[in-house]
Amino acid sequence: MTDTPSTPLDAEQGDQLPDDVVARVLERAAARSSAYTVFSPAQAIQTRSLADAGSDGEQLDRDDRAALRRVGGLSTELEDVTEVEYRQLRLENVVLIGVWSQGSLGDAENSLRELAALAETAGAVVLDGLLQRRPNPDPSTYLGKGKAEELRQTVAALGADTVIADTELAPSQRRALEDVVKVKVIDRTAVILDIFSQHAKSREGKAQVELAQLEYLLPRLRGWGESMSRQAGGQVGGAGAGMGSRGPGETKIELDRRRIHTRMARLRRQIKEMKPARDAKRRNRDRNEVPSVAIAGYTNAGKSSLLNRLTSAGVLVENALFATLDATVRKSTTPDGRPFTYVDTVGFVRNLPHQLVEAFRSTLEEVAASDVIVHVVDGSHPDPAAQLATVRQVISEVDGHDVAEVVVFNKADLVDADQRLVLQGLEPSAVFVSARTGEGVDELLDRVAGLLPEPEVEVDLLVPYDRGEVVAHLHDAGRVVSTDYEEAGTRLHARVYPSDVAALAPFVQPAVARR
Repeated sequence: MTDTPSTPLDAEQGDQLPDDVVARVLERAAARSSAYTVFSPAQAIQTRSLADAGSDGEQLDRDDRAALRRVGGLSTELEDVTEVEYRQLRLENVVLIGVWSQGSLGDAENSLRELAALAETAGAVVLDGLLQRRPNPDPSTYLGKGKAEELRQTVAALGADTVIADTELAPSQRRALEDVVKVKVIDRTAVILDIFSQHAKSREGKAQVELAQLEYLLPRLRGWGESMSRQAGGQVGGAGAGMGSRGPGETKIELDRRRIHTRMARLRRQIKEMKPARDAKRRNRDRNEVPSVAIAGYTNAGKSSLLNRLTSAGVLVENALFATLDATVRKSTTPDGRPFTYVDTVGFVRNLPHQLVEAFRSTLEEVAASDVIVHVVDGSHPDPAAQLATVRQVISEVDGHDVAEVVVFNKADLVDADQRLVLQGLEPSAVFVSARTGEGVDELLDRVAGLLPEPEVEVDLLVPYDRGEVVAHLHDAGRVVSTDYEEAGTRLHARVYPSDVAALAPFVQPAVARR
């Protein structure tokens, strides 16, 4: 058989084939994207970028996090084998659902929009959101029977592949709703845990997140087929396994539960072993009488941005929920020279999963152990009162309700005069601050300095010139009121903490008349 020579037309078509494939893929993606309306932007995330804020440092971590992005709208299903080189990872398309059982409609909508922000942070595209007004969620399918069927039609029309409920679903509710809508169903807790698993960086943070995920997964294990069968148990002789194969009859799902319990015990032990190192650092600060200021607040309220503005810490700042999880400690000084530390803590959110509160309890202890809490609230948020209530509830759960609190309304550059009056009605003594422009930072520093504990013991000391370390310690751990240089040494009038009195006893001098 002789080969048929190729014609110039065939060669020309072969050269143009890749371009035709790309055009066909993009045309099909555009047709799909025009078939639905994307959910309106989530109000929990600011529309303005914070990338140009000069006080945040180089932000190399943010560049690393943004180095790999998924491309939305491009299908992974191939219609032609020639398209194999043009596949892209598809974003997950989700529909949100919620039940409005109490409060106002605005509160329910804000909660759903916050869920949209969580879904976007986790890496999904929100197509639509549905709210049902009913006294209590349906015990079977969360939504009522009619609304569940309407949800199935909406999911099919939009081409969604996931449904997210704005609460924590019972395992039976999730299974029943999946049977109706025929796509994956998850809840708010699963989304938050997914975000935490993406953003945890430190060894302790990863262990805490994994522990919370396993606690959430344990009651939701499901089994199909062989997962429900016995492992070398029961009448296996009749099945051909022979003698010596009879065992306790443990099923695969029971084996999975036992493995999860074993892993959880190991994680708890690891977290407990990490605690002494953190306690040692805290005891070192306590021994040197260094006060601590905890920066707490709602997620995306600007805690890390404020820390960068106050200390030039260079902590990661990103316009996303739960961008930073690991606690950051930075040293600072009051205007009169007293040293103290800032501790940036994990952000909070409404309906924060109790698994996370328990897993991050060791990190949240920094709030309870602090001397002052700087409570950061997003002043431009549509519902700042809910942010205040949510954060105070979590602080109370970790026994931090007795600590002195300074409420800070951040993002003051986005708040108009009318909104400021409303915020002042919520907290008359609050400080308005903009981490972006620096507005109100000096007032905040003065407020924090006024609440920090001061050395209460007043002493007069005469320190020989060869004991300069004593003078340095007084400047670091106390408050030097006056200094005079005499022939015998340095005379200081200072205020110190009670723990330092014994060590300074050899240098104490009778009080003299002071000018």
